[in-house]
Order: sequence, then C-alpha cells, then structure tokens
Amino acid sequence: MEQPKPTAWLIKSAAAAALLLLACGIATARFGHTLQLPAATARDGALVTMNRYVDNPVPDIALVGSSLTVRLGEAYFETPRVRNLALAGGSPVTALEILASQRQLPKLIVVEINILSRAPDAELVKRFSSKEGRDALFLRPLRTAIAAYESRVHAPVTHAEIAGRLKSLLEQPPSNFDNHVYLERAIGQMESEDPSAAAKVNVETIGRLIEVLEKRGARVLLMEMPYAAPIETSLYVRTTREIVHRAFPDQSRWLPIEVDRSELRWDDGVHLDARSAVLVSRYLDGCFSSRLSDIRASSRPGQ
Repeated sequence: MEQPKPTAWLIKSAAAAALLLLACGIATARFGHTLQLPAATARDGALVTMNRYVDNPVPDIALVGSSLTVRLGEAYFETPRVRNLALAGGSPVTALEILASQRQLPKLIVVEINILSRAPDAELVKRFSSKEGRDALFLRPLRTAIAAYESRVHAPVTHAEIAGRLKSLLEQPPSNFDNHVYLERAIGQMESEDPSAAAKVNVETIGRLIEVLEKRGARVLLMEMPYAAPIETSLYVRTTREIVHRAFPDQSRWLPIEVDRSELRWDDGVHLDARSAVLVSRYLDGCFSSRLSDIRASSRPGQ
C-alpha cells in the first residue's frame, strides 16, 4: 500500500489540530470556561480587550487608562473608530507599551493619568508585542477564525444602535443615589496610600513611550478623569497630580475635561455612573473631532 507523503500528513495533522482548537474556542465562547484555548490566563478582561485590538483594523483614536476610563463605553462615542483599551485594575503603561510595539498606530492616543501606582503587566505586554511574535505562525489563521466568529456572535453595539437610549439617559436628572458609605471608604483608601515611588517610575516610562509613539506619527494627549470633590483633595490624587504636571507642564499636551461638575455623579466617588460617563464621552467627542482635523491637516504634503 502506498504510504502518504510526509508533507500531506503534516497538512492533514495541522488542519485537524486547527479544527479541534477552533471547536474548543467556539465552545468556550458559548458555554463558559469548561474548555479553554491554550495560553488562557486569569486576565480575561485584559485579554479580550487586547485581542480585539490586535485582531481588528487600527482605530483613529485609542484610550488607555484604568477602570475610571473603562466606564467610557465605546458605544457612547459618536466619533467613529474610537477604541477603549483601558484595563480595569491595570496601568495605562501596559496598553501604551503594547501600542508602541504594533506596526501601525492610531492617529490619536489619549492617556488617563489618574491611577499611576500600579506596575505595568509585563506578561501581557510580551504576549501582545509584535516584536516578541505574539502568536505562533500556525495559530494565526485559527485566531482569525475565532475572532470572526466572536465578532459575528458578540459584535459590540454601536453608537447609532443605542443613540435613543443615550438621549433618554441624558434627559434624566443626575442620580440621587446616596453613595456616602462607598465614598468614605474610597477617601480612607486614597488618604492612606502614597503613590510617589510608583508614579515617578510610570511617569518616566510614559514620557519615553510618548517620544517613541510621536516619532512614528501618533499624537499623544493626557487627560485626568474627574473625581467627586472630596476625593480631589486626597493624598493620592494630590501627589499623583503634582508628579504628572511637573513631568508634563506643556498645556498643549493635556486634554482638559471641562464638563459641568454639578451634572456628574460617581458610584463610589471615583467611578462615574452611566449618565456621567455619557456626558464625559459626549464632551470628548467634540474634542476628538477638532483634534483629528488638526492632525490630518498637519499631515498633508506641504504643511
């Protein structure tokens, strides 16, 4: 009997393995964590966020930051091609490092600087770094197939799809939720933590990454998400703000969020509630439009 050629055998084996892994990925997406793809970790939220970024076209605008910026849902923005890469419980440096490793960059990168006491996630950076070869070559078609399946079944809602609900939400008065218990807890935590050492290291890294990213054509701006008034005077906020503004004194580097504070509410004094997050997103929409126009104008030949 004729023996199969080695090349044909390898192709059949690779195809079978790919189909098996694809089935596992689809089962995971539908039924939870019983079946897992290789290299899955506990960083589910961060993995989903960064997977979605690297497997889709490069956006015009990328937001990086902490859970404060996570509240700014992508569907809240009328500006097209905005991607929110903020990581709950993480450092903005993590996403900045990953962005700097990619072959193509967003036109505008906005960095939230409120939380700078956390170290970047080196493992996540390595995993999604183009320089490190984030995927084995033979797994890339598999990732593409799974990403296509996820995009079809779990496609994120768009601004147009929820515009009516957002309008209705904004027409309501600010929430009267009594958050004093959570606010007092947050004040206690932010009065007891001195972020100086970590913040200085992260600010230095952010400065280096800004230089790298802007040499490659991106524009990087800094923003500070608003806190409830009692939080604004806490040790953590005052110290972080002093360190960052000393490192980046150029006002053109900053994207101030000039929203009527009387209209804003916080679930815990730190994280905006849904209505407030929409208000901030709507304000940023206006800023993004003018900033992108300036960037496009400056990139034209002869400018």
